[in-house]
Amino acid sequence: MRLILVRHGETASNLKMALDSLPPGPPLTQAGVAQAAALAEALADESVVAVYASTAVRAQQTAEPVASAHGLQVEVVDGVQEIFCGDLEGRHDREAFEIFIATLTQWAEGDLDVPLPGGESGRQVLDRYLAAVDKITAKHPDDDTVVLVSHGGSLRMAALALAVNVTPALAEAGLLPNTGRVVLERAANGWRCTSWTGVDVIDG
Repeated sequence: MRLILVRHGETASNLKMALDSLPPGPPLTQAGVAQAAALAEALADESVVAVYASTAVRAQQTAEPVASAHGLQVEVVDGVQEIFCGDLEGRHDREAFEIFIATLTQWAEGDLDVPLPGGESGRQVLDRYLAAVDKITAKHPDDDTVVLVSHGGSLRMAALALAVNVTPALAEAGLLPNTGRVVLERAANGWRCTSWTGVDVIDG
């Protein structure tokens, strides 16, 4: 099975670097709509059999052109929403951003029980996200290609947990742009990442 994880298109919160995690959240900007259309065009030649999106409006709006291009409907799934920021929700100041990044770095290094102030821990994020991926993958045989539109922070954490060849350094350095993609392929020994934002991932 091939799982294409996609970050949603641009929102107004992205433009001001606001920590905006609670669904349904803001819609796409005009640029975000154009990004979603470009994503659909980029994936037009893929043999996509299903398109999933989080409960956030921005994820569903990004997924819709992809689904439409393949004659599909977007299937909304719970559990793959963005990391709940708690006390940092809505903030766009430097201190809040530094706290958020420092906490995600701790998670990537294995300290999953550290929570964001008033928000989720890394373990809570992974528990819900990986459970959703398990439900999705259970529906599809090994030769299916599936698209899941999600969010940058939770998506990177999930890819790091799922793929045996994704390192903390890659997850931290390869920050996903809007509509950036991570491609995972399921093999006998687990998931492997083949592409991170368009760059081939070579096993070390």
